[in-house]
Amino acid sequence: MAQFTRGFGSRRRDADPDLPPGQYLTTDFPVLSAGPTPRIPLTEWSFSIRTETGETARWSWDEFTALPSEEVSTDIHCVTRWSKLGTSWRGVALDTLFEDVETSFDFVMAHSYGGYTTNVPLEDLLDGKAWVAYEFDGEPLDPEHGGPARLLVPHLYFWKSAKWVRGLVMQQHDDPGFWEQNGYHLRGDPWLEERYW
Repeated sequence: MAQFTRGFGSRRRDADPDLPPGQYLTTDFPVLSAGPTPRIPLTEWSFSIRTETGETARWSWDEFTALPSEEVSTDIHCVTRWSKLGTSWRGVALDTLFEDVETSFDFVMAHSYGGYTTNVPLEDLLDGKAWVAYEFDGEPLDPEHGGPARLLVPHLYFWKSAKWVRGLVMQQHDDPGFWEQNGYHLRGDPWLEERYW
């Protein structure tokens, strides 16, 4: 059962060119979760990428935060129709994480602590399109927003930006994740209103 918490004060801005069709502008940061919020001690956190051969690249928290990071200013759009403009994040680009990963597969399944999954085409994660973010507005990412680290894929609906991300598994086919199995679109482009099947 999805959980909805604070932050649903919003207003419609149909004329705003920064808002995809059907979205509402919010200044809050609404919280939606498919289950309880995991609490992961940093000493136990890790992130991995597993290829089709079973080869796995893995980073501990200290190794991960020692990687080159980037400041990201971007708009985010939720399938429930809220948009938040000009958000500020810090994270490690997926380009950096994939530097030494060899794969011939074109799709990824993101896995989160707590069991959540979401599928993403690899082309939507590379070339400066996605990060594993660990700060929001200059502060460590709160657990309710996916901390200690979450996937950030801002050009897709925000359910693709998996909270509490722990790893990516390469896939040959675009198999559906949690919400996709329950009727959400396989890709989720907000500008095309790819909300549901």
